[in-house]
Amino acid sequence: MSTTLGSFIAGGIAACGAVTVTHGFETVKIRLQLQGELQAKKDAPRLYRGVIHGVGVILKNEGPRGLLRGLNCAYVYQMTLNGCRLGFYEPTRKFITNAIYKDDSVQSFGINLFSGASSGILGAAAGSPFFLVKTRLQSYSPFLPVGTQHHYKGAADGMSQIYRNEGIKGLYRGVVPAMIRTGFGSSVQLPTYFFAKRRLVKHFGMDEGMPLHIASSTASGFVVCCVMHPPDTVMSRMYNQTGNLYSSAFDCLYRTVKTEGLLAVYKGYFAHLARILPHTILTLTLAEQTNKLMRRFEDRVLSPELKAKI
Repeated sequence: MSTTLGSFIAGGIAACGAVTVTHGFETVKIRLQLQGELQAKKDAPRLYRGVIHGVGVILKNEGPRGLLRGLNCAYVYQMTLNGCRLGFYEPTRKFITNAIYKDDSVQSFGINLFSGASSGILGAAAGSPFFLVKTRLQSYSPFLPVGTQHHYKGAADGMSQIYRNEGIKGLYRGVVPAMIRTGFGSSVQLPTYFFAKRRLVKHFGMDEGMPLHIASSTASGFVVCCVMHPPDTVMSRMYNQTGNLYSSAFDCLYRTVKTEGLLAVYKGYFAHLARILPHTILTLTLAEQTNKLMRRFEDRVLSPELKAKI
């Protein structure tokens, strides 16, 4: 296992590689989630009618640049979120397991869930301002606008405008649903990945390698999407609001369901699935490879005593 710092760097690099491929689906997902906000289903316009239609419409009207709005913010967020998630998961799991069982090799599903959730929540809180600006950049369209529109020249301009108008509090708008959303997703992502991996090795005799990593990541990605999409919808709407349209995450959830129906919290689900499956596969598969490279690098340049300290 790499050091905590090494795992943080390896996890961040892996996540940036994944988000480069999947960012366009994230843009479509956000616009589907904001479409028809607080409107009855019969009155809501359907400018984007699904994943493929959404990609086509954005490419036609805005070009590739439209799909990739906010990508630089996504890189910083992914480095922060997944660096924390992949960097602190194993140290947290080992510390708690060792404290309870006196043996950090014991696998406890409850401890694994807690370790995944806590490392994800930490990353979500640290990266929230970047996700806020990313969401607003992706929701903006000069051709087919949905939800509140924020016209920023770029990530730096967005940060600057929000800070000038709303202060630090504005930059951390929506951080609570972001932490809930990421806590839900992180609590199942790594535990499900490692659970699937162990079962595939045990029952199907799969060897360590790319096919095992891809199969385990696919199982993990599907579970993550099912669990985290409702709080993801709430988070997208709270991030994108101007003023105080919603007073809290619960208020947003209640008003969305009351006005648009129960299934409104699953708006953009298939776009999310189209993003999260390849994203999870690429992140976890690349993380296995970047961690191997990081371990080799650390073994060459760090003494065993120094490795134990960082």
